[in-house]
Amino acid sequence: MRRGGALLALAPALGCAAGGPEPGVSRRPRAPGIDWGLEDHTPAPLDPTTLDPDPGEADAPRPEAMIEIRRSTDRGHADHGWLDTYHTFSFASYFDPAFTQFGALRVLNQDRVAAGRGFGTHGHQDMEIVSYVLDGLMEHKDSMGTGSQMRPGDVQLMSAGSGVLHSEFNASRSDPLHFLQMWVLPAEDGTEPRYQQEHFSEDERRGRMRLVVSPDGAEGSLRIGQDARLFAGLFDAGETAEHGIPAGRAAWLHVARGRVTVGDEELGPGDGAGIVDEGVLRIAGVEDAEIVLWELPPVPVTAGG
Repeated sequence: MRRGGALLALAPALGCAAGGPEPGVSRRPRAPGIDWGLEDHTPAPLDPTTLDPDPGEADAPRPEAMIEIRRSTDRGHADHGWLDTYHTFSFASYFDPAFTQFGALRVLNQDRVAAGRGFGTHGHQDMEIVSYVLDGLMEHKDSMGTGSQMRPGDVQLMSAGSGVLHSEFNASRSDPLHFLQMWVLPAEDGTEPRYQQEHFSEDERRGRMRLVVSPDGAEGSLRIGQDARLFAGLFDAGETAEHGIPAGRAAWLHVARGRVTVGDEELGPGDGAGIVDEGVLRIAGVEDAEIVLWELPPVPVTAGG
């Protein structure tokens, strides 16, 4: 596996706002009277001249993806008693200038919510919000009139668009809720809010990367308002798969639980990996694992408006 330089140095080329928001991504106006739950930080941008490629590698063959690892222990963490949460990227009071986002992927939170507790009614605007349940039972309600429950294998996509209010709760009185919530910047602002939910069985995800979110709804996936795709996979020890990253794309892989190897790197629970060059990811299960992978545009994303 070829290893790249630090993600911090490569971030602007990826659209990752290592030193602040990339060009073209707006700090959107937010409707008054709503707590949007996300702080703004605007550090100075990096010098783009530091991104010059190595001339000796410009035309070299690239059979494998170039990967940088972000360990679980390097993430932001907050324990609120009822909510134990880890942040891969800057979120709320946690801020890491090297990891404010990765291209269009703005938030990747891994949350554990106590029985009967949850997030009260709050608002979102101009964000594609994906929830992926790992354990437990989640209940969702929103201002579009949607009311639903989610179990392991369920994927939810709420396109906030021009603005939506919603709540999320652990619907169990006895068991914790464990889920991923991921936010993706949309290609266009001010769209009509939408809600989608679909179940993807263990068989569909076993030993492979199953497409669950895409811009065109391919293969029964949920349709997102961005040129982004989300894949999910389950890997027992010894199960292997290859996943190609198309030329001109980047990707972020997150291990929700268990252990896998990606190329010659072993990743454990909560570990992530930024893939900054096209190639082939060779994934092998080490200990019963559940992983997700976002395929993204590698260039700075221009949010609408």
